[in-house]
Amino acid sequence: MSLIASDHFRIVVGLGKSGMSLVRFLANRGTSFAVADTRENPPELVTLRRDYPHVEVRCGELDVEFLCRADELYVSPGLALATPALQAAAARGVKLSGDIDLFARNAKAPIVAISGSNAKSTVTTLVGEMAAAAGKRVAVGGNLGTPALDLLSDDIELYVMELSSFQLETTHDLGAEVATVLNVSEDHMDRYSGLPAYHLAKHRIFRGARQVVVNRQDALSRPLMGEGLPCWTFGLGKPDFKAFGIREENGEKYLAFEFQNLMPVRELKIRGAHNQSNALAALALGHAVGLPFDAMLSALRSFGGLEHRCQWVRDLDGVSYYNDSKATNVGAALAAIEGLGADIDGKLVLIAGGDGKGADFKDLKGPVAEHCRAVVLMGRDSDLIAAALGDAVPQVRATSLDDAIARCKALAQSGDAVLLSPACASFDMFKNYEERGQLFARAVEALA
Repeated sequence: MSLIASDHFRIVVGLGKSGMSLVRFLANRGTSFAVADTRENPPELVTLRRDYPHVEVRCGELDVEFLCRADELYVSPGLALATPALQAAAARGVKLSGDIDLFARNAKAPIVAISGSNAKSTVTTLVGEMAAAAGKRVAVGGNLGTPALDLLSDDIELYVMELSSFQLETTHDLGAEVATVLNVSEDHMDRYSGLPAYHLAKHRIFRGARQVVVNRQDALSRPLMGEGLPCWTFGLGKPDFKAFGIREENGEKYLAFEFQNLMPVRELKIRGAHNQSNALAALALGHAVGLPFDAMLSALRSFGGLEHRCQWVRDLDGVSYYNDSKATNVGAALAAIEGLGADIDGKLVLIAGGDGKGADFKDLKGPVAEHCRAVVLMGRDSDLIAAALGDAVPQVRATSLDDAIARCKALAQSGDAVLLSPACASFDMFKNYEERGQLFARAVEALA
């Protein structure tokens, strides 16, 4: 039976992907609801009017009086809770919630909950593949792929959920079997007042959790609540009790748990120290929900990585080209620069720039100086990156992605790698990060 009262009126605020999943869920349960969206023509409006013509929908500026007709507002993650109309409704006693809260109330199987500024899609996918290799009926989604409410099924044995800070803002009690914040670095500073507010939003994932997984190398990943819960850790150092890490013996590096070597690092298809950390995080999460090591290691050996995430494109004239277009913040770019930079014989030629979302780029300077031969800058906030890097390495400006790749080809030497890891969102020049990555790969292929 669905855990949702049928005698209350609700409004879905936001008619994108998650908003439409809320519409389907509420309609299937006979719940009384309406829809509102700040946009005049939201993405799913045609679908709503075709499939649910009886549902009232208001488009344009949010009407506080209309919102206050509801007992509860299900707010889509793309809309900030600081929106004045939402704040006014909340002040008058209307509850603000979201699709993840509703999912958690109705999920009958354990939840593995994963957040973090970076790597959450890779780790979420890995845990899902580990569970499938172990023979579990697993559902993977949330911020990645399928909306959470569309995953609900009595047949599922395990949910593996990627959750963003935006989704967690409206999540009051997730109740995950195991939860983690993989890492925290500045992101979405155009939405949050600062890093502390973003950090607090991320840590809502631990509410009601039964176990936690912590990154030993990032103090901000340690839960702000839930002291005394069973805790597993991961990190690139040597592991101790209840810990996953890297152990070196006779010149060979191993993924390890406590005092047991699990598999040689060289057997991973995904490259770089950051991906070793991702593998360890996935092992810790899988172990917490009882997945056997043989199945998890089999999944790790076959995992080739996700598109646009430090993805190898091709080798040309002794130079490797990598598409890390998903690096839309400084932390993600740092992980790729340090991880890949330590893994190649030569230097990196980095392509960076785009919409910085209010980020501070100063942390790029040291790793860029250590691992990069040059940086090719493009996009709206390229001047901010240039100022932050100073004279760390030579800088070159490009007017387009094709221009950037041509300049990289001229700069790179045999043994080097060209890395698209922008540290910025793509919206100033591209439809999304996927388009940016696809155009990069296409342009690299054209070099041949």
